[in-house]
Amino acid sequence: MAAAVAAGWAALTSWLPVALVLGLVQLSEDAGSLSGALRAGLAGWLLGHGVPLETTAGPLGLAPLALAALAFWRLTRAGVHTSRAVAPAVAGHPGRHSPSRSRSASGTRCSAPWPPCWSARVAPGLPVRAALTLAVFGTLAALVGALRTTGVAALSARRSPPLLRDGVRTGLVAGLLLLGAGAGAAGLSVATGGGDAADMIGAYRTGVAGQVGITLVSVAYAPNATVWSVSYLLGPGFAVGTDTAVRTSEVSVGALPAVPLLAGLPRGPVDGLGAGLLAVPVLAGMAAGWLLARRLLRLAAEDRAELRWAALLGPAALAGPVAGLLLGVAAAISGGPVGGGRLAEVGPVPWQVAGVATLVVAVGALLGAATTRTLTLTRTPHRP
Repeated sequence: MAAAVAAGWAALTSWLPVALVLGLVQLSEDAGSLSGALRAGLAGWLLGHGVPLETTAGPLGLAPLALAALAFWRLTRAGVHTSRAVAPAVAGHPGRHSPSRSRSASGTRCSAPWPPCWSARVAPGLPVRAALTLAVFGTLAALVGALRTTGVAALSARRSPPLLRDGVRTGLVAGLLLLGAGAGAAGLSVATGGGDAADMIGAYRTGVAGQVGITLVSVAYAPNATVWSVSYLLGPGFAVGTDTAVRTSEVSVGALPAVPLLAGLPRGPVDGLGAGLLAVPVLAGMAAGWLLARRLLRLAAEDRAELRWAALLGPAALAGPVAGLLLGVAAAISGGPVGGGRLAEVGPVPWQVAGVATLVVAVGALLGAATTRTLTLTRTPHRP
């Protein structure tokens, strides 16, 4: 009962904003209805969970990551509430233990997908895929909340080897720094192309409410643009259609759809001061290595011990694969088809992003950590 109520509330609170936004998009003098907004909201809700849709223009699989993040957060809270609800029952039965709570919370979405799939008119053959996608999505999200509530996540972190714990932390920091840099670069590009974006929005002729809805849809895809921007900074770049490329060394695109977010695409290869963008990934890795070295040096000083090179460089090197895995997964979920034909390939290539990020972050973290340790020990007088 707790799982059903928590999952139902999570689904409702993540679906209502989608229905509202897509209802605004449909508003115009001759179009837009309550039933249409509800159907569009359901289709958008499924797309946000990674369920591909069939449209008149072809398959649509480009999931808005802002909506995916909202749904993931709501399901995480469902896992938290379910774990708290069953905690008294578990406490009353000594034979049960905390993993039971995790399993109970992780099943909050396994049976919900079927009616929404059919009412959204998903293409034949896709309802099973939709059910499995929603089940996996809901299980992972709710399990995250359950692990945090039961304290299993913190306990596992404390019991893990220091090299693994510090390496994972440093890699996550480097990956988040790169995502922050990508968000800044993407926002700056869209701001400089604001005039073109405004013209695209005005061309829809849907009135103020419709234009607000189109803007909100673009905002829902802003995290996708952030990941693409990170891929651009790393070097592999991304595609906005078959046989297209947007890289620092090459920009080759054809006719693009009238999407405001695409107004920020670069016009050509970087040159001059723009070439400084290529140093951003290395600087992010160096910043993560610097933070790692400062933390380990502080802990060593508290223990009145010397920080060994192996204890420092091991986590710094491990940060590369961790950041590469994080950014590779982000690249994989940020792309997808936008109809058939030329737009069947949109987004970065995940393995290229993961490989380059692994190398760049590892080198940057090693440089940052080694330099910080050397300079710190040089400035600190030796005390026998």
